[in-house]
Amino acid sequence: MARATKRGSVIRRWVSKLVTVEDGEWRATLLAFTFFFFLLASYFILRSIRDALGVQAGVGTLPYLFTGTLLSTLALQPISASLVARIPVRRFIPIVYRAFGACLLFFGAALTWWPHSDKWLAPVFFIWTSVFNLFVVSVFWGFISDSFTVEQSKRLYGFISVGGTIGAIAGSAITALLAKKLGTAPLVLISAIMLEITVQCVRKFPSSFRSDTRAREDAKRPVGGGSLSGITHVMSSPYLMMICLFMLLFTIGTTLLYFQQAVIVKAEFHDRNSQTAFLAKIDLTVQILTFFAQVFLTGRIIKWLGVGITLAILPVMSIIGFTAMGVWPVLAVFVAFNVIRRAGNYGFSSPGREVLFTVVSAEDKYKAKNFIDTFVYRTGDQIGAWTSAYLASAGLGVLAISWLAAPMSAIWLFVALWLGRRHAKMQAAETPELAAPRVAMA
Repeated sequence: MARATKRGSVIRRWVSKLVTVEDGEWRATLLAFTFFFFLLASYFILRSIRDALGVQAGVGTLPYLFTGTLLSTLALQPISASLVARIPVRRFIPIVYRAFGACLLFFGAALTWWPHSDKWLAPVFFIWTSVFNLFVVSVFWGFISDSFTVEQSKRLYGFISVGGTIGAIAGSAITALLAKKLGTAPLVLISAIMLEITVQCVRKFPSSFRSDTRAREDAKRPVGGGSLSGITHVMSSPYLMMICLFMLLFTIGTTLLYFQQAVIVKAEFHDRNSQTAFLAKIDLTVQILTFFAQVFLTGRIIKWLGVGITLAILPVMSIIGFTAMGVWPVLAVFVAFNVIRRAGNYGFSSPGREVLFTVVSAEDKYKAKNFIDTFVYRTGDQIGAWTSAYLASAGLGVLAISWLAAPMSAIWLFVALWLGRRHAKMQAAETPELAAPRVAMA
């Protein structure tokens, strides 16, 4: 007992050097860190498997897989909203995560006993994993924003995000080390076990710091609302609509950059092994930069400069980066821009987006947020992908994409600053964003 207490004291002293955690916040903060670690470790094991199955499915089927992901996400929205409307949150999350875990067990069995099932398994697993990624992470951040206050989120979200970054590194490392030794099916089982650990984190999580959430938990009441209220609330709220626009502009720019990557890397590296090694180095550099940004900068920037400035960092990076790509479309410029932009997203933009949801109603934290994080995100993917395909068919390449994305990033910057100002006003008023149609829906 004394040894465990001593270990706990050492952990607290180490964490205290990185982030300001006040008395009474330690258990929730460390559990949130652990929750996010195992969640992203679980996903990053699956991502490598998904990409391998996607290659087996063939390049010609990828556009259909993107469309299938979008349609599956849309179909899942009313089901998710119905569950969270009727089931208390701390029961809803274990049910949903265990449903995903059961799917993992099925996939593991299929990979073990039906080794020649690639024709149907590859597209199904690709779409399922793409939906799984956005959905479970969205539910996680909805739970976190429902548990911590606005002031706490500015101090602690950066540190909590570090847990996810380390989990992503761990999941990728596990797959790289064990894929050849164990095969795919055992890795899927490891992912399912990690997902179950996240369920235990929810069960052990202390009462919320937010008075409105505590009242709901004490009464064991669900969030309530209708199955389509996530969509209708977004349509009736200027604040949520602007978050949608922010997400759309982000994902469109990300997909445009992804297509630029395909063109530039293919031109520079002529065999698949060289391309894989090069992209792996980029991934590693991004994760390292993200780790240091989240540990030393994220919480301080959100706390000192506010949400608006934090959200504006990535659009400014994108304006400069896409402009540079338009002038110098070479490998070195692409690498620098790609690494800085991805690390900037994980280190600043993503935590900043999650802070935006701390001032909306409890229902919107799970329904509207999930709709934005999944369907709106995948819609941006579709727009970016088909825009790139159209430009390529018209004989336009990297330069055209860059000069299209740069002014789009300027609009994105305006949206970021608007959201920052609106968030500050809503925080000062200490009331959730409510529109008249929501009362009627309730």
